[in-house]
Amino acid sequence: MATRTLFRALGMAAAAAAALGAAGTARADEWRVATLAPEGSTWMKILSRGAEEVSKATGGRLSVKYYAGGVQGDEKDVVAKMQLGQLDGGAMTSIGLSLVDESIRVVELPMLYKSVEEMDYVRKKMWPTFQARFLKKGYYLSEPGDVGFLYFYSAEPVKSIADLGKAKVWLWGEDKIVKAMFRRMSVNGVPMGVPDVLPALNTGRINATYASPLAAVALQWYTKVKFATSMPMAYGIAGTLIRKQTWDKLSAEDQKTAEKTFKIQAQKLRKAVRSDNERAFKAIGRAGVKTIETPPAMVAEFEKHAQATWQEMVGKIYSKEDLDQVMKYRAEFRAGAK
Repeated sequence: MATRTLFRALGMAAAAAAALGAAGTARADEWRVATLAPEGSTWMKILSRGAEEVSKATGGRLSVKYYAGGVQGDEKDVVAKMQLGQLDGGAMTSIGLSLVDESIRVVELPMLYKSVEEMDYVRKKMWPTFQARFLKKGYYLSEPGDVGFLYFYSAEPVKSIADLGKAKVWLWGEDKIVKAMFRRMSVNGVPMGVPDVLPALNTGRINATYASPLAAVALQWYTKVKFATSMPMAYGIAGTLIRKQTWDKLSAEDQKTAEKTFKIQAQKLRKAVRSDNERAFKAIGRAGVKTIETPPAMVAEFEKHAQATWQEMVGKIYSKEDLDQVMKYRAEFRAGAK
């Protein structure tokens, strides 16, 4: 995930200009950051507040303008525009992040976690490694964000892998891991970008998808389905990338201020996303989408295919050492580490 639109800072450029005029020699930087998060969503509300806070904290020397709701295209388009210097950053899911460094997907493998706390522990241990890798590739990777546990939503009830195989299921075109897993399960994945999903649900090109409850509500996908699985497929993560060339334009003092502000913002966002995912889950139920208890046999079969996919992706997306580290930290948590 996630999932989404990020930094709304309309009017901030004018405020920054006024502050710069008073400062005389100060120089303003405006970051252009794109996201799939819809305007008005939990992600955008907090990201917009964060943009206001970082502008205030830097005395107007830095402003952030978010392009929300996929107006700059799917995440592959955002990464391409960042590479060309047309955008300064992107607030994106792991799919977008993986277009810069695929190995980050190792912390988002299907059926990897039993709880949010388990995911938190593993991700916290692994995140500095990814930050260093992204920096080498020319990008500053901020604090991690959440999309949430991803469930299947469908027009017909899904109680088995065979049921899933009968559906026309959305497949994010750039998601090599889910694509490989669908292939193992003989699931008909229909590849397309996030902005194309709602129209495809409308026309019947697809009749099933997967998302966190909050994303399903924010993107209005839940209005086109009737059923949900109780089994989550994976836990979706997110993060914000800023071009290193853009980051390096800031003074050391403003970098420190921005880093501190983004960290606080990420903490607030994770807390809000988790709370709102719970509320969205209930709201989807009230709207008439019925959650079907996933039979243990389907869960077991899904886990079997997931674990086979973990091994299949070694050497293709991440290294054996990366996977071993993730499994080590997961084992630590399950042994009682906090």
